[in-house]
Amino acid sequence: MKVSVFWFRRDLRLEDNVGLSMALNSPFPVIPLFIFDDNILNNLHKDDARVSFIHSQLNLIHKTLKKHGSSLLIKKGSPSRVWKQLITQFDIQQVYINRDYEPTTLKRDFEVGQLLTDKGIEFQSFKDQVIFEAGEILKKDGTPYTVFTPFKRQWLAHFTANHIKDHSCNLDRLYQGNFDFPCLEEMDFEQSRIVVRPFKTEIIPNYAESRNFPTQSTSDLGPHLRFGTISCREVIRKLDKDADTFLSELIWREFFSHILFHFPDVVHKNFKPQYNGVQWQNKWEDFNRWCQGKTGYPMVDAGMRELNATGYMHNRLRMITAGFLCKHLLIHWSWGEVYFAEKLLDFDLASNNGNWQWAAGTGCDAAPYFRIFNPSEQIKRFDPEHKYVRKWVPELDSLEYPLPIIDHKFARERAIKTYKEALQDPVKEVT
Repeated sequence: MKVSVFWFRRDLRLEDNVGLSMALNSPFPVIPLFIFDDNILNNLHKDDARVSFIHSQLNLIHKTLKKHGSSLLIKKGSPSRVWKQLITQFDIQQVYINRDYEPTTLKRDFEVGQLLTDKGIEFQSFKDQVIFEAGEILKKDGTPYTVFTPFKRQWLAHFTANHIKDHSCNLDRLYQGNFDFPCLEEMDFEQSRIVVRPFKTEIIPNYAESRNFPTQSTSDLGPHLRFGTISCREVIRKLDKDADTFLSELIWREFFSHILFHFPDVVHKNFKPQYNGVQWQNKWEDFNRWCQGKTGYPMVDAGMRELNATGYMHNRLRMITAGFLCKHLLIHWSWGEVYFAEKLLDFDLASNNGNWQWAAGTGCDAAPYFRIFNPSEQIKRFDPEHKYVRKWVPELDSLEYPLPIIDHKFARERAIKTYKEALQDPVKEVT
């Protein structure tokens, strides 16, 4: 039987899925496929919460497909090897995907696309995880924006209701087959104790007023956008005309995606090379205390402990903890970026890299190097009753709580001096 295949990746849903919708309109029955990529899994802990979440979401998809006489085909291995196997098992005519924009996934998709094309199999990709992808929002001279505000202005100017139309999926066009669904243990993983929380739409109306206070409820949208359990179009359809602040956060996500696509070197290098000469301290002992939430600064420690325990961290705390690592402790932003990548349920390379370079002052449209948060003042402004810090730092008023790892005034002056020296005598390349 001639078939098409839809390859799930960052789009783990059966509703409003562009690539799946297009596949189901093809002339052939559609095999739904997911590949657990060993190139990714081999770098993760066996109880990684994101793997557990992906597995549970796939199981939901599988159960829904069973009601339509179909099922989800799960494979594990290198995608190229898996596809070489699949084209010997099935008479595949077409393969459909939704595009991904990270450097490693672009390389993966190019290799798979070449393999399929060489076998005479049509390989089609579609825009799904963003409203505007790279190349759609550019300056008049055709170059990419590197400052958020004009990017946002053009994003809004280009946006129409057509960009968020629903892409319905007729599941009766699926391949009728009964594939086995593997348990986590079969893939050498185990169920995580950390759970992904549902998207809370009820917080959207008051988001602008509540978003800086860590005791206020947050939307918990991040992991769902990251893994595509909800489409970005559906999220925007849920917003009313007064939800400008929430929409702005979604546009920041796309801005960083554009930056990563146009400037892939940011993965390993400062966006602004004039900061290459910053003399980082990079002390392991300081970094480990930051990771464990034992710096002696309650707001920093509470944020890190929340991250370690839940996989979540409030956005205000992300700014505070990242800024503290880079400017108080003078530890290179890449150290913190890697730690967040390991812990965050909503880890996204573009946003993680963009926000860490923003905090360090080395990125596009970044916080200036002399903007250094005072963690004690942040508590007064955003957690005045200490509800948040006491939740995560219960020993706050006891002798068990450590003294501050560094004096704020000293750290601030040292950071400004260090950055100034680097900018006065810039080093073009790190040696």
